[in-house]
Amino acid sequence: MANRETTLQSPSRRTLLKISSLALGGLVIGFSLPFAGRSFAKQILNEGPEDQPMSNATALDAFISIDRDGQVTFTVPKIEMGQGAQSGLAVMVAEELEIELDQITLKEAPPNEQIYNDKLLNFQATGGSTSIRSNWEPLRQAGAAARLLLIQAAAQRWQVGADTLRAEKGRVLGGPNGQSFGYGELVEDASKLPVPEDIPLKPAEQFRLIGKPTRRLDTPAKVNGTARFTIDLVVPGMKYASARACPVLGGTVRDVDERAARAVPGVIEIIRLENAVAVIGEHTWAAFAGVRALDIEWDLGDNAGVDSAQMERDIKDALDKTGAIANEQGDIDKALEDAAKTFEAEYQMPFLAHAALEPMTCVAQVRSDAVELWVGTQVPVRAQTAAAEASGRPAEQVIVNNQLIGGAFGRRLEVDFISQAVAIAAKVSYPIKLTWTREEDTTHDMYRPHYIDRFSAALDAEGRLQGWRHTIAGASVLARFAPAAVPENGLDGDAVEVAMHPIYAMPNLRVNYVPVPPKALHQSWWRGVGPLRSTYMLESFIDEVARSVEQDPVEYRMALLGSHPRAQAVLRLAAEKSGWGEPLEAGHGRGVAVQEVFGSFLATVVELQVTEDKGIKLKRLVVAIDCGQVMNPVSVKSQIEGGTLFGLSAALFNEITVSQGRVEQTNFHDYRQLRISDAPSVETYIVESREAPGGVGEAGTAMIAPALVNALATASGTRIRRLPLARAGYYVI
Repeated sequence: MANRETTLQSPSRRTLLKISSLALGGLVIGFSLPFAGRSFAKQILNEGPEDQPMSNATALDAFISIDRDGQVTFTVPKIEMGQGAQSGLAVMVAEELEIELDQITLKEAPPNEQIYNDKLLNFQATGGSTSIRSNWEPLRQAGAAARLLLIQAAAQRWQVGADTLRAEKGRVLGGPNGQSFGYGELVEDASKLPVPEDIPLKPAEQFRLIGKPTRRLDTPAKVNGTARFTIDLVVPGMKYASARACPVLGGTVRDVDERAARAVPGVIEIIRLENAVAVIGEHTWAAFAGVRALDIEWDLGDNAGVDSAQMERDIKDALDKTGAIANEQGDIDKALEDAAKTFEAEYQMPFLAHAALEPMTCVAQVRSDAVELWVGTQVPVRAQTAAAEASGRPAEQVIVNNQLIGGAFGRRLEVDFISQAVAIAAKVSYPIKLTWTREEDTTHDMYRPHYIDRFSAALDAEGRLQGWRHTIAGASVLARFAPAAVPENGLDGDAVEVAMHPIYAMPNLRVNYVPVPPKALHQSWWRGVGPLRSTYMLESFIDEVARSVEQDPVEYRMALLGSHPRAQAVLRLAAEKSGWGEPLEAGHGRGVAVQEVFGSFLATVVELQVTEDKGIKLKRLVVAIDCGQVMNPVSVKSQIEGGTLFGLSAALFNEITVSQGRVEQTNFHDYRQLRISDAPSVETYIVESREAPGGVGEAGTAMIAPALVNALATASGTRIRRLPLARAGYYVI
């Protein structure tokens, strides 16, 4: 996105220091940051004498700046990955600042965790469906504070009470004889005023934009082709690179025959790294062809003998260990001993690749004075740190120009491809754009772990749930990504999310987590993260428990949700809209799942038909959601549709397998995605709510798998406990 460079007369740093000493809801009030990779504090300290004016545009805080034309620039703390998060955040600011959306320009936030830290994730990142949730109050307060300062500045000019004025469409109205000021005329005076201690926010009944179907700010450029993703970028003097890493994790380059690659027209240079070989060319296709022509001899390392069967055995063996106790209440051992009936089951979810449409891509340049990145990343500070480590430079010398992301799903929480791009760029005198082939992207992903869950439920004579014992085994993503966040007992809070505190009432419960050190694959978060994992297991099991005592799955759940009226409401609504309980033909079935995920409550119903040869025809997908206060109902529906279908692809088709240490899947021919002809419409029903916003971007993904397998069990009488369904011979018709 464009970086506006408007220079206005600004207050001195003495004034700035007075203003920036205030803090509000985690927001440091002060000037906006230039897009240069330097921290706010360093700009204050290093830009000159204390009373020297700042060089950047007059600004009201670290998120909002306004030029003399009244154009508002919003430094967005979240990157745009297609979910519309930036537009939703802009709506919050525009609502309280009293401007229209066409008066606001978006700019990516630089790496700076002191200012742009996500209070839910506790670092600067886009992920976990936190974009709206974590900024709901701070950004509205920022907009409201700016509006109050502008009104106060106008009141001082007119020498009237601020309470006699109002703001509307970027102007302050109510002056003598009907006078008004545009915001641009007031920003210099407003920036010199102290930030009010009391910043009231609008009540919901006064919202003009929040909750309304507003347009997305990124849509026009994506429609007319002017939007630029990393894969589209060209910087002066840039060459094109691709790389081939060792097919086995931990392996290294032993030797390489470069002759065939150098014979490819357009190939410029070949770069050897410890575990990969890169080819630089005049264009992408020369780099791709050169990489394919390389004859590399690998030292495959210790993981060369690892396969999927061995990794699965390790996880199954772990189920017999105690691990870490995530939650315990009552006495589940006694409850199981005294139960009139018990029910046991195990469920499995496979390794998954992210398979984003835009493969891993990064533009990097290593200069004498700086390292510069142009890259779409969910974690700008981690990207900056990785580039610093790869180049041997201090982080302050790394500039991160964040870009639109062509699909991430958690993959761009990782920085391996950024480190590789910088390592290549450090060996040449020009910028390079590293683009992985689809095969490299699939076989060198950071994969969602393989999990196995074991349940044992205790039931009384009437079939009522008295509790369950739940053991989870699988790799800890958190232990690799942020080891300091994992306690000594190894409990990964993400792996047990939802499972740790089930929404169903039960007097006895024990949830154990047993971490299994990963082999042969780096493992990471995938869209839906912990709630996706736990919801499939838990909602499959509760459905089986209900059917084992011959009770209706909706009614059985409803009876256990007494302390969660919002969950009951979405379950009731989804059942009603899907025609739950109405008779179906033989071979047809409905399945349901309900859960609280990412602060939202959802219920999903799948209706399908299954043939004798395991063909599945998806008839209806119905979702009811209570996500609290909605930013944009159109965006909510879009995200539920997209997330549901994304999760459906995985549940039906997707699995990563390993043979001799190598990932076997390489492209979309064997890692299939849902096609338009496969996909039914997704009916989304939004419950009106004034609760604080919940997450939406991953919510639909988390709910679809259990509803799907529950519907299949109803239609066919066969319970599938291991995903994907294709593994059991099912296909889509």
